[in-house]
Amino acid sequence: MLNSLFSNTSSSIEFSSILICSIVSILLGFAIAYTHRKVSKSNQNFLMTLVILPLLVQTVILMVNGNLGTSVAIVGAFSLVRFRSLPGTSIEILSIFFAMTVGLATGMGHVVFAGIITSITILSILFLYQLKCFDYPNERILSIIVPEDLDYTTMFQDVFDTYVKKVTLEKVKTTNMGSLFDLHYRIILNQNTNEKEFIDALRVRNGNLKVALTHSIDTMEI
Repeated sequence: MLNSLFSNTSSSIEFSSILICSIVSILLGFAIAYTHRKVSKSNQNFLMTLVILPLLVQTVILMVNGNLGTSVAIVGAFSLVRFRSLPGTSIEILSIFFAMTVGLATGMGHVVFAGIITSITILSILFLYQLKCFDYPNERILSIIVPEDLDYTTMFQDVFDTYVKKVTLEKVKTTNMGSLFDLHYRIILNQNTNEKEFIDALRVRNGNLKVALTHSIDTMEI
């Protein structure tokens, strides 16, 4: 049942086998895209990419067909894509890797195996998403701009003690030709914290410069 559609003793591949693998790749890619849409917010272009990606990876595997020189060239071509792409969220990276894995399986003719792995992975993703065992509803990313002459290590400590349960300074960088510090914190708010009051208290300390509080933990640029 888990055998490949392609014969190990023949260098040629029947058109019917390629057609079956291609259809399976598209269907499984659609399932991956639909699952990604259920657990994350993404635009239509990214979802279309997830649908087509297994088919493209499958085509690459079929074209390589054991040729070492072609394999090295393909690896180099895929490496270039990394430097032409923006970093995504962890769930986007997972979905891309998921789609590529399916394409590898179908490209080798293991369509039943690809279907089984896709089903198990999708069920696992949906189960963990519904379980919400890793969800922190009060977790936020806090971005604050402060002048360079202020000691950011202690200037917000009393505000954090009042409104925040846990705080971690994730990143510090200079901006505006070094005249300002851009601070990025990962925080967990207290249960009854009023976000507006919290932001107003921070603005008093940083001279009414930019303060940003976001729920999108996964999209923070490190």
